[in-house]
Amino acid sequence: MYYLTDIHFDVDVAAVLPGILDALGVHRPLVVTDAVLASLGVVDRLGISAAAVFDAVETNPAEADALAALKVYREASCDGCVSLGGGSPIDLAKCVSLLVHHPLPLEQYACIRGGREKIRGEQTVPHVAIPTTAGSGSEVGRAALVSFDSGKKLGIVSPALIPAAAICDPGLTVSMPPRLTAATGMDAISHCVENFCARSDNAIADAIAIDGLERAWGHIRGAVHDGRDRTHRREMMLAALAGGLTFQKGLGAVHSLSHPLGALPHKRLHHGTLNAVFLPHVLRFNMDACPEKMDRMAERLALPHRSALPEAMALLSEDLSLPTTLGAMGVSREDLADLPTHAAADHCTPENPRDLAESDLAGLYDMAL
Repeated sequence: MYYLTDIHFDVDVAAVLPGILDALGVHRPLVVTDAVLASLGVVDRLGISAAAVFDAVETNPAEADALAALKVYREASCDGCVSLGGGSPIDLAKCVSLLVHHPLPLEQYACIRGGREKIRGEQTVPHVAIPTTAGSGSEVGRAALVSFDSGKKLGIVSPALIPAAAICDPGLTVSMPPRLTAATGMDAISHCVENFCARSDNAIADAIAIDGLERAWGHIRGAVHDGRDRTHRREMMLAALAGGLTFQKGLGAVHSLSHPLGALPHKRLHHGTLNAVFLPHVLRFNMDACPEKMDRMAERLALPHRSALPEAMALLSEDLSLPTTLGAMGVSREDLADLPTHAAADHCTPENPRDLAESDLAGLYDMAL
């Protein structure tokens, strides 16, 4: 059991970035970020001379974005990547790191395409991840989620994609608005819950996941309502990190359901918000498949019984002013027509603690609508 990469965690710890890049032999990094962070000057405060900046990253990065960033990387003769932002810039930088020395097309490396065996770790370029949200855990995760031209959102999964170092500075999350704090925080909670309940046997991951869940449960409301509070921000970043560290076990139906919706080309649906909508329904569906795990979660969250978990998660979303149905996010029944088939094929489905038929996934979509 390998945990997992170098992690630098503290307020203002981003100051270590130049030394990390030097140790990795990276002298001409490509910085992958989004337009908002670039406009705020956050890239300029990293203390490095970037060879190039790619800041055209949006929610749910697409295959075309990865190819555009790769083009910038090559034109600037870069020799490594720094990602700055949420899960989308981090995942996009993972794709660039892969494609520098791996041939196209990118989709051949997707997990459900048998891509894991095609990825050669020694031929990925160094990547340092700096999260500015407390949710995705991608800074220590082995997956990149990409919306492909084929219309599918697929995971590329390999230990070779884990960044060479993660720089986790809670101070970078202080300026996050309440809605984004809530959505990314629910993303972290869904990771901890699903990793904890996943079928694989990994006691170390279980211990980390349940700790992350308890931290997030205790601090997400405070982080949303008082974003300047450094204690809440620190605990939420630790919870997100815990969720990422436990991806080694696998996720489940919440993510199987979310991933196809994230690929809808005519909508930009936030992944963490989708997870928050699905989480109560999936907890209820899985309740009898892993009762001991449900009992432990209820105990750590000071709930009277495991049966209280689904409603507690639904009420948490309400408290955080997040939508609690897909309809409230602008999703229609027509949008869902083909999605159960895609959800059944998702790489997260086999780890769900209860077997998932396509009809089960269709029913869960219907309940969430």
